[in-house]
Amino acid sequence: MVSAAFGAALAAQRRELNALAAEARRSYAGFDQAAFTHFLVEAVDPLVQAVAARAPECIQGVVTAAYRMGLDMVGQRLADGTPRTSNLIQAWATLMPHYASLVARAPEQMLGMLSNAVLHLDALPGVKGERWRRDMAALAPQVDSLEHLRVLGQVLAWRAGAAHFRQGAIAAADTLPEALGLAVFHAADYGSWQQVRDSLLQDPWWRSATDPDAVTTHMAGSFAGFGGPFIAPPRVVAAGACFLVRSGERDFVLHADAHGAVLLPAGAGEFDNAAVNTPLPHAVEGEELVVGRQRIAIALPAEGLALCATASTIALSSPYSHAIQLVARQ
Repeated sequence: MVSAAFGAALAAQRRELNALAAEARRSYAGFDQAAFTHFLVEAVDPLVQAVAARAPECIQGVVTAAYRMGLDMVGQRLADGTPRTSNLIQAWATLMPHYASLVARAPEQMLGMLSNAVLHLDALPGVKGERWRRDMAALAPQVDSLEHLRVLGQVLAWRAGAAHFRQGAIAAADTLPEALGLAVFHAADYGSWQQVRDSLLQDPWWRSATDPDAVTTHMAGSFAGFGGPFIAPPRVVAAGACFLVRSGERDFVLHADAHGAVLLPAGAGEFDNAAVNTPLPHAVEGEELVVGRQRIAIALPAEGLALCATASTIALSSPYSHAIQLVARQ
């Protein structure tokens, strides 16, 4: 069953929508009608109800756009009701209603933009899509344009763990209203976006005192046999502001900061051409690593422990582990 508002919109456009459904069945072999019905009920109806409450005159346009997009996503098995696609359906049901006013103004752009963002983030290992959706919903009352929404999505993707987005996200955040930019980083008490921006640029591990999500350490990677990226214990070298990692015959670039750690494929020859690491003086005392005045709780086997560092981050690896420990350098 669907809401009265959605039911009325479907009835008013029955001929047009039936034609779209028939075309989808011809275009997509094995089109799953049950999955499409599930999508309409679970994903589209909550959005239509939100639009009905804010801009009832726009319901027909939203329904047409959502119906058309739903047919394509189900046909491409991007919203077929399986656990693999549950995040997209959940985003439609719980995130998009928060942006009902913007959806009403530009349904195809909004639905496409948010759907693509969810799918893209789901494909990035280590990115916390649930956190992104949570923060996007929480900040929705401060967003009044598609451009601000696009930028907010980019910045919050970085904060959800896409560490390689960092530089671009900081630059993009310059275009947000100052109050929204400060709210993104839980930094309303810092006075100005410029102050926060300078801190972010100077230190990848900077965080405001009230930020509930930023941390000072991460574990990256795991054994390929358990679904991770590493077939063998990784070797790590510093490369500018990031790290290069080799495991077996595969090379990776590792980005890390206060919000996450992301492994991406490295280009051919990058690892071999990286400069040799300068030894980092250290000592192991029990279960702690001492680097200068910094003491680090070791999360890896201490025997054979290898260290390398950028200006901001220490990376620990071990011949007896498939994980890399990353710690903010003090």
